[in-house]
Amino acid sequence: MTTSEKADLDTSGAERTPDKITSITMPITGMTCAACVVHVGNALREVDGVMDAEVNLATERATVRLDPGMANPDDLMKAVESAGYGAAPETITLSLGGMTCAACVGHIEKALNSVTGVVQANVNLATERASIEYFPATTDLSDLRAAVSDAGYSVEGVVDDGQSRPDEEARRAARVRYLRIRVTAALTAAVVMMLTMQYQSVSALEDISPTLINVFLLAIATPIQFWAGKEFYTGAWGALKHRTSNMNTLIAIGTSVAFAYSFAATVSRGTFESSTLFGGHSTGTYFDVAAAIIGLILLGRFLEARARGRTSDAIKKLIGMQPRTALVARGDELVETPIENVVEGDVLVVRPGERIAVDGLIVSGTTSIDESMLTGESIPVEKTADDKVFAGTVNGHGSIRFAATGVGRETLLSQIIKMVEDAQGSRAPIQRLVDMITARFVPVVLVIATAVFITWSLIGPAPIYVNALLATVAVLVIACPCALGLATPTAVMVGMGRGAENGILIRNAEALETAHKLEVVVLDKTGTLTEGRPRVASVQTFGVSEDALFEAAAAVERPSEHPLAAAVLEEASARGLQIMEASDFEAVAGRGVRGTVDGRIVLAGTAAFLEGEGVHTSDAESDITTLTTNGETPLVIARDGALIGVIGVADRVKSEALQAILDLKSLGIEPVMLTGDNRRTAEAVARQVGIENVVAEVMPADKADVVARFQAEGRRVAMVGDGINDAPALALADVGIAIGTGADVAIETADITLMRGDVRDVGAAIRLSRSTMRTIKQNLFWAFFYNVALIPVAAGVLYPFWSDGSVPGALQPILGNNGVLNPIAAAGAMAISSVTVVLNSLRLGRKPMSEHRPPTGGGTLAEPVMAAAEAH
Repeated sequence: MTTSEKADLDTSGAERTPDKITSITMPITGMTCAACVVHVGNALREVDGVMDAEVNLATERATVRLDPGMANPDDLMKAVESAGYGAAPETITLSLGGMTCAACVGHIEKALNSVTGVVQANVNLATERASIEYFPATTDLSDLRAAVSDAGYSVEGVVDDGQSRPDEEARRAARVRYLRIRVTAALTAAVVMMLTMQYQSVSALEDISPTLINVFLLAIATPIQFWAGKEFYTGAWGALKHRTSNMNTLIAIGTSVAFAYSFAATVSRGTFESSTLFGGHSTGTYFDVAAAIIGLILLGRFLEARARGRTSDAIKKLIGMQPRTALVARGDELVETPIENVVEGDVLVVRPGERIAVDGLIVSGTTSIDESMLTGESIPVEKTADDKVFAGTVNGHGSIRFAATGVGRETLLSQIIKMVEDAQGSRAPIQRLVDMITARFVPVVLVIATAVFITWSLIGPAPIYVNALLATVAVLVIACPCALGLATPTAVMVGMGRGAENGILIRNAEALETAHKLEVVVLDKTGTLTEGRPRVASVQTFGVSEDALFEAAAAVERPSEHPLAAAVLEEASARGLQIMEASDFEAVAGRGVRGTVDGRIVLAGTAAFLEGEGVHTSDAESDITTLTTNGETPLVIARDGALIGVIGVADRVKSEALQAILDLKSLGIEPVMLTGDNRRTAEAVARQVGIENVVAEVMPADKADVVARFQAEGRRVAMVGDGINDAPALALADVGIAIGTGADVAIETADITLMRGDVRDVGAAIRLSRSTMRTIKQNLFWAFFYNVALIPVAAGVLYPFWSDGSVPGALQPILGNNGVLNPIAAAGAMAISSVTVVLNSLRLGRKPMSEHRPPTGGGTLAEPVMAAAEAH
């Protein structure tokens, strides 16, 4: 920043403080001419706090000077977008080290958000990652690293989405080893010190000077305090530099107080232990307490680190499904090539039983492919030339060659991994309450600890300062923001991972939370409840065989492009019939077709069309009425002026649709069918699947209005659809659910995507949401209850009841003989609380999906993955 910039004046004419002005360079999209430059510049200058904005059409960038106290990058983005242009920042995901509790999340977010050019930073304790939106022209990776480092934490690396992460796995393993070594050392030292302090019970050792014993204990305790406990000090110092506090602050203060007191007692050579203020312990020191606290807290972190690693098992499984090498055709040779060297257009060979390395299009060969890792559906899918294959799926019995169409991050598997990881790292609305509490938690605990020390010092029993010391240390150690911080993200991670393993992709934590509150599910008919294409549903003949009827009908319908014609031709082909050519073909719009087949005139169309051609259709009148009532479209066929049959064509209801609707009703949710079809057809389909509330004859543009109408009644609404015309309604609904076999835009708009294309997974997704939210609430209850109940116990609230030394024998290791909580027991309880929360979340992953899905009915499922799924 130049001197002139620093001395700039604000709008009131007063000189602006130099360090308040900052400069941000942001990319601008959508500019085409000099007028665009003016528009963007004016929009930016209208933002409060912006001093000046220079827009460059050639570089497509805007350099903005602003007061960060009055404007931020998000304000600038909104201004540019409101002017009709784009200012999309880049996103980077960093792997972090050193986080221990919810307070750490807030500290890192605050540090990153303060970096010039950062739009937003979200930190997840469970994944130990930060997702940062930033303008790279203003901020680079070194700035982000420096911000994290200054906050007292570390950046372990940049996450490469959708790819293998050996460095991250190695870091996690190193962290577990680090903790294992220090836990072993600290707890071993604590046990040795506790045994040493009982030396007077051994007659041969009773004459040894307590001072000598204390020196021995000091020699053992010092490396434990400053080597094993180093991370508490570094974490506390990092927080202190930013004038804040975290869990490390509590542990560092608590153990330091015990160690410092013990050190003073040792160097005073006996003054303390004979005092009514400080005496009470066999050696007058509490080195064992400090070491045990460090060991137990680290033990909790060790167990937590191991358990936390299992919360990302779903992602690890998905990543592990991609082969490391592929067999690529190079001329006449097949070369085994590392997956990262495969490029789009390469021809790959896959042998029976091998995993497919990248996405592609089959060039030659026929096989069946197990796509269960994408869809959760175990039935293999038959594939032949021009069919698509996807990375990570398993080839069956045949050998195929295919051309690579998606490699690296462009594969469907990589995009699913990216989507799931983004979702796991997102923040559920319920987490906002937790964030507010944890931001104030540690300062409140420090105040409570100070009050406890003062109270015990004023009215406590002898030895006064020892009891005050122990109560204070117990309060500092037992307070646990960790459990609060882990309660929500661990459950979200496991729940979303469980869904992804079974073909239910949830875009973010907010959708996961909202789904458990749904009251109405609006389902589009075509493609969601029905198969989405007309098929022959019934046949009635008059004087001919069914095959003869279809031979005549298929021949005259063959030149037609009408959907009913496609249904007739598909049925004729399925019957193995030879379809003749029709001559003199003529299509009458909205009525039917005519043509000559094998020298005979054939008519196919509506009854009115045939009547107009002189064909009497009265014999089929009752059949036509029945078909129409059942939601089928009647196609009436005549040959040489005589009625020969009626074919009922309908968009068949999916075999699983009835079970899906029954499942929604069992969840207390009202299903509503939405369609643009006529009411008679819509009601016929609704009767088959058990839906009472039908909204028919709705124009595509009005579907969102139907959703809004339910929302206006104060009800939470989900929209389930698969087409382009469903996208506005999907976006407006509280939760948009897309069928994975549908259109790209529907999938991109939706909050949840059902990769199997099975409408029964709507209920499964809602059940998964309810299970996840139940787990979150259990975690939060445990975390809140733990702190609310045990902090008072640590403060000594039980002392008045047991001050006479009447504590039951079973409780004395925890509460002593007078109701004062042992700091070592406090450390153990604190460690257990965090591990309990993580283990409770992991139960979600062990729950079979059969508890989320209704029983599987008969019939075939929809095609599990089509091109639309590639939106992910």
